[in-house]
Amino acid sequence: MSRRGTAEEKTAKSDPIFRNRLVNMLVNRILKHGKKSLAYQILYRSVKKIQQKKETNPLFVLRQAIRRVTPDIAVKARRASGSTKRVPIEIGSTQGKALAIRWLLGASRKRSGRNMAFKLSSEFIDAAKGSGGAIRKKEETHKMAEANRAFAHFR
Repeated sequence: MSRRGTAEEKTAKSDPIFRNRLVNMLVNRILKHGKKSLAYQILYRSVKKIQQKKETNPLFVLRQAIRRVTPDIAVKARRASGSTKRVPIEIGSTQGKALAIRWLLGASRKRSGRNMAFKLSSEFIDAAKGSGGAIRKKEETHKMAEANRAFAHFR
């Protein structure tokens, strides 16, 4: 029996304006070099742009975008019989949400545009519609998992 205690689960704090955990998770992933106030500025500007473009609740658009991008299954590299196999693995909701946020931010950083707030708002709107770079990444991951379904027994 181990002497080490079990780690307590950390719950994400909510942001000051929207009182939403998802917004805080996004801010923490946008964060670069410890500049949290800049990350908040970028996200709040993008939310304002979403409000202007869609004229609906911007948090609804954020939630819908993340829900659309969240993958059900992912591939993980496993070493079996001398070669590395890409094994499909089902992922939980928390990890799926983290992947979705990472993919959305990565796709928005690759976009061409004026500033990060503009690129982020455009990516969120596209993802909510069902298009964009993050959705493409999800479909690519699902195709990879489907192609490697034969290696599922290596879990």
